[in-house]
Amino acid sequence: MGPKVRIVITEENKAIISIQAWWRGTLVRRTLLHAALRAWIIQCWWKQKLVLLMENRRRVALDAFARQEWAVVKLQSWVRMWCIRLRYLRLLHAVRIIQVYWRWHSCHTRGFIQGHYDLKENQLNLQLEISLGSQACRVQQCIPLPIKE
Repeated sequence: MGPKVRIVITEENKAIISIQAWWRGTLVRRTLLHAALRAWIIQCWWKQKLVLLMENRRRVALDAFARQEWAVVKLQSWVRMWCIRLRYLRLLHAVRIIQVYWRWHSCHTRGFIQGHYDLKENQLNLQLEISLGSQACRVQQCIPLPIKE
């Protein structure tokens, strides 16, 4: 190690050193302030991006939920329709059975008349079928029509 050198600081040097220290402190503070402002700007931008990302995620989740709800409602309506259709078909079948028995009963108790006619120039062809209970009578007749010439 070499000899120690002693530095003598005068009042003028002290003033220069204090001005330099103040200026260097001002530069450091200004640099730190600019860095903090830039960091703050980046943080604000990032927070806005996060808000947009969260809003998009929320919207996508809401759309998926709405689609699922719509699908569930549609499926429920189809099942209800199917159940009601089955019930309707059962009732229709029962109605047809009742109608067949009722028609058979009314034909055998009251009877009915069935027939058709054909009108040609000067005659009427008539075919009738009369049913009363278990008896049936069939009538076929050709009736001349009096037409004045």
